[in-house]
Amino acid sequence: MRMRKKRHLDERLEQCSTVNLGWLPDYSADLRGDPPMEKFNVQKVFGNTNPVRLEIGCGKGRFIQQLAEENPDINYLALEQTPNVLITAMERTRDSGIKNLRYYAGKAEYLEKVLSPSSVDLIYLNFSCPYPKESYAKHRLTHPLFLRIYASILSPDGYIKQKTDNQRLFEFSIENFSQNGWSLRNVSLDLHNSKITGNIMTEYEERFTKMGLPIYYLEAFIKK
Repeated sequence: MRMRKKRHLDERLEQCSTVNLGWLPDYSADLRGDPPMEKFNVQKVFGNTNPVRLEIGCGKGRFIQQLAEENPDINYLALEQTPNVLITAMERTRDSGIKNLRYYAGKAEYLEKVLSPSSVDLIYLNFSCPYPKESYAKHRLTHPLFLRIYASILSPDGYIKQKTDNQRLFEFSIENFSQNGWSLRNVSLDLHNSKITGNIMTEYEERFTKMGLPIYYLEAFIKK
C-alpha cells in the first residue's frame, strides 16, 4: 500500500530550503535530457572544508542529527527516498538551528550524480530494508552494484558502518564485502553487548532492542 502524501508536503519541503539540497536526478531525468545537477561542493554548502559523512536511509533523522550536534567540526549529509519521512527530519534540523547537516532526497544508486570521487569519509547504513525476496537482492544496499558506488565516493581512508537487525542481510553483506575487495573489522553479532563504543541509537534500533533482538554491526573498508 502506498503511503498517503502528507498534507502541504510540497510547501513544507520548500520551507526547509536551508537544509534541503534537493532531489537526486534519476534515470527519468536522463531520458528527459535534463541538465546535470550541480555537484555537491562542501565549501559552498557548509562554508568550510571539514570532513563529510553520509547516512543512506536516514528516516526521521534522529541518528544523524545527534551526530551533527555532537560533532560540529564534521559535515553531515543524509539521504532518504521517502518524502513523507524525510520532511520530519528536515523540519527537526531546520528548527534546531544545526548548521552542519543537509539532506538529499532520492535513491542511493544516483549518488554519483552529485557526489564527486573521494568526497566522503564515512558512510552509515542503518537498518536498511533487507528485501528478503531473492529476486529483489539487487536493491539491498550492500549489493555489489552499491558497493561500487560507495568505493567511488569514499576517500582513500574512508569506510562504511553498517547496523541491522536482520541476520540474512548481515550475512549477505559480509559475503559481498568479502568478495568485492573490501576488508572487515569490528564485526559483532550483538553490538549492545560488545566492547564497541560510541554507538548512537536510531529509532528502529531502540525499538528492536526493547524487543530483545540483537543488533548486528560491522565496519568495511577497501583493501589497499
